Amino acid sequence: MDSACASLNATVAYASGNGISSGGSLFWGESLKGIQNQKCRDLRAQPWKNVGVNSRSCKSTRPGVINSVLTPDLDQETMAFDMRMFESKKADPKNVASIILGGGAGTRLFPLTSRRAKPAVPIGGCYRLIDVPMSNCINSGIKKIFVLTQFNSFSLNRHLARAYNLGNGVNFGDGFVEVLAATQTNGETGKRWFQGTADAVRQFIWVFEDAKNKNVEHVIILSGDHLYRMDYMDFVQKHVDTNADITVSCVPMDDSRASDYGLMKIDNTGRIVQFSEKPKGRELKAMQVDTTILGLPKDEAKRYPYIASMGVYVFRTDVLLELLNTTYASCNDFGSEIIPSAVKDHNVQAYLFNDYWEDIGTIKSFFDANLALTEQVGIFFFLFSFPCSTTDSGN
Repeated sequence: MDSACASLNATVAYASGNGISSGGSLFWGESLKGIQNQKCRDLRAQPWKNVGVNSRSCKSTRPGVINSVLTPDLDQETMAFDMRMFESKKADPKNVASIILGGGAGTRLFPLTSRRAKPAVPIGGCYRLIDVPMSNCINSGIKKIFVLTQFNSFSLNRHLARAYNLGNGVNFGDGFVEVLAATQTNGETGKRWFQGTADAVRQFIWVFEDAKNKNVEHVIILSGDHLYRMDYMDFVQKHVDTNADITVSCVPMDDSRASDYGLMKIDNTGRIVQFSEKPKGRELKAMQVDTTILGLPKDEAKRYPYIASMGVYVFRTDVLLELLNTTYASCNDFGSEIIPSAVKDHNVQAYLFNDYWEDIGTIKSFFDANLALTEQVGIFFFLFSFPCSTTDSGN
C-alpha cells in the first residue's frame, strides 16, 4: 500500500451528567455552572497532508468514511463504517434496581423518631423523607425498588403501602415496590438484626439471585433521609461509561461538617484513590484536597477543601454479590468498610453532584431545611418539572 487517507471529524470533549459536552467539570459527573474548560477544542483530522497524497485526490472523502489508495494507477477503494461503533452503551433503567435504606435508630432526630423511622419523618408539610428517593427513582424511570426497614417501621410501611401501590397510588406498570423488613431466620447468623448498611443488603442478597431479577445489571444504594433531586440514570450512565465497579456520588464540603461524612481523594480521571469514613483530627486534615479538580473556582475551592460522599452508590450487580458474599463477607457497613477497602483493587469512580443536597440527620438540619422550603425563591422544590410523589397517609 503506497498511502492512505481518511476524513474524520474528531472532536475532543469531556463529560457532563448528561453525556458528552464542551463545558463542565473536569471528570464525568454533573457540570458546574459557569465553569468553562478552555482546553476543549475542535480538531479536524486531515492526514492526507502528511502521507504524500495530493489533497485533490481526497476531495470526495466524507466524515465517517475511510478511503484507501492502494496504488497511483488503481481506482480508489472506499470502506464505510458505522459511527455507532464509537458510541458508549446507553444505560437502561429496566436493568437497574434501587435499594433504599430505611435508616438506623435515628437517635440524632429524637423525639421526631420516637415512634417512626427516619424516612417516615414529615418534611415540607405533607411529604415524608422517603418520598424524595422514591420520586427520584420514579422520575428516573427506575421502577424496581426495594426498601429495607428495621426500626419503628410501622408508619413507614403504612405510608409506602398507601402511596406506592398498584391500586389507588402510583402506577408502576411492570415495576414494583417491595418492603424488605428485618427478620430472624434459621441458623446462628439468622438470629441477628441488621448489623449495618452492608449487612442489611447482604441478608437479602438472595433477592438479586432470584430468576425474576436476573436482568438487573446495576444496583443503586440510597439513603432514605436525604433531601435532593437527582436523575439517577445520569449517575448510572457515568458508571457505565467509565466501566466502573462502584460509583460514589459526592459533593464539595466545607470544614464545619466534613467530619460528619465519608471523604475521598480522586485522581484526574475521577477514580477514587483514598476513602476515609468520618475522619477526625489529623486524619481529617489529611483528607483536604484541591477541589479545583472538580471545576470549582479557586475562591470556592478554598471554602470547600473536601470531597464528601453522599452515601449514594451504584454497584455492578456481580461486583456487589462478590463483595458481600466472598471478598468482604465479614464487613457490615458500606461507608466505613466496603468502599475504603474496594478502592484498593476495584475501579471505584466519583460522580460530582452539583445541586442542592442535605442530609436530614439532626434536628438542626431538619429545622433549617424546612425553613428553606418556605422561601419564595427556594433552594429545593417538591413539585414543578421534577415532581415528588406522596399521599396523605396519616401519622
